[in-house]
Amino acid sequence: MDSFAAAADAYRDSDVHRAGADLDQLAEWCAGASRALDAACGAGHVAGALADAGVPTVVAADATAEMVRTATDDFPVEGAVADAERLPFADGAFDAVTCRIAAHHFPDPRAFLREAARVLEPGSVLAFEDNVAPEDGRLADFFDEFERTRDPSHVAAYPRSTWTAWLREAGFEIEESLTMTRKLNYEAWVDRTDPGEDRRERLAELVRTPEAEEVYGVTLADGEVRGFGNRKLLVRAMLPE
Repeated sequence: MDSFAAAADAYRDSDVHRAGADLDQLAEWCAGASRALDAACGAGHVAGALADAGVPTVVAADATAEMVRTATDDFPVEGAVADAERLPFADGAFDAVTCRIAAHHFPDPRAFLREAARVLEPGSVLAFEDNVAPEDGRLADFFDEFERTRDPSHVAAYPRSTWTAWLREAGFEIEESLTMTRKLNYEAWVDRTDPGEDRRERLAELVRTPEAEEVYGVTLADGEVRGFGNRKLLVRAMLPE
């Protein structure tokens, strides 16, 4: 939790979080909503996009108070300090729930999906996005090691097949799903979590492996990382009426 509090400003200013086709897509999927919850909101970029799109009531919720404060300072939204796996809202309180690039930090993602289904009224939408692991178990393990070395708050990423099964288990019907590869500046991506020297050195080793080329599309020039990116899974899921 302390790591997220310290990184609130970095997340607010991060190019990966404050803009992108993925952010636009999540907001578009929630068009017409009247009461939206942005769960694990981080610095509040999705909440702000929903407000900009005309959703009358948007609640930005995060377990870290500093993140919620950043969201409510920067965007015309309400705030709530809340754990995404134990949401303090009534059944059917919202007609849209969003969650963007956060679930790999959750100890129990299935609990979040159950909570999202509970706080949504029937016929409503969950617009979800997270880093997606490869289906190949060996590469998925590498992905988690790499991400956890950069950011120890990373718990695990999951392949598309796992998210599909969990969403259906929670009662959702998947209307649309897609993957996007987001190109990243490797050095800025590492700096955002401010790892110590030991972890930087380990990342420098990992990023030059064949697995990194497969998972992150790494290319090198003169020994420096030039090409780098990660894959995101986006899902529009509906709670049946």
